[in-house]
Amino acid sequence: MAVNQENVSKILSVLSHTLRREILLNLSEKGECSFTDLMNALNIDTGKLSFHIRSLGAFLEQTPTGKYKLSKVGENAMRLIKDLEAWAVEAEVARKTSTLPLATLKKRVYAFLIDFAIIFAVFMVLPNTFSSLTKGPQSFLDINVLLFSLVILWIYFTLLEGFAGQSLGKRIVGLAVVRVDGKKLFYDHAAVRNFGKAFLLPFDLLIGLRLKDERFVRYFDKFAGTTVIDLRR
Repeated sequence: MAVNQENVSKILSVLSHTLRREILLNLSEKGECSFTDLMNALNIDTGKLSFHIRSLGAFLEQTPTGKYKLSKVGENAMRLIKDLEAWAVEAEVARKTSTLPLATLKKRVYAFLIDFAIIFAVFMVLPNTFSSLTKGPQSFLDINVLLFSLVILWIYFTLLEGFAGQSLGKRIVGLAVVRVDGKKLFYDHAAVRNFGKAFLLPFDLLIGLRLKDERFVRYFDKFAGTTVIDLRR
């Protein structure tokens, strides 16, 4: 069946007005509203509300008590509005991240190697530390030492990136971790993104590269909603 594009344009024109979408949203949330309820909720005068309610004629219907509620068309319109709002958020996120100077994989590797060298230097004392705690010799091949080392690595990245968005390696190379939605990076995001780096790095990289999204070299970056930018580009 052919779709009448003129009717589609009329529907989009009606829904393009913010106030009309707010009327539909109020009715969707509350089920039924009187004229006065809508007027108070939207803080508008009688004439303006009457005009917009007439414009929404097909989207509304009245109950026997005179209150307004969504018609079947109105319910479908609300689903469309919710989808459009979600798409608008995704488009805004894409717009913001497209303007960021994303770090190259090479520079991210350099930063990681610097961080790894720093942590390795600290880990050199761990066998002696474990020896004193367990009253016996320990080595890097010991499972307890290995697990403890990975936990320290995770904590190191989480604390520094959660605090300033940069580990020591990233600061030296000129990189920073940011959220793709443009909001402030917190410790929980840093903890999630670095869990994969510390404990599941091969899997993290393999899945991340398969995403074919230059923002997310690692899967846990996508999971945390973070990416790495180059401050020197």
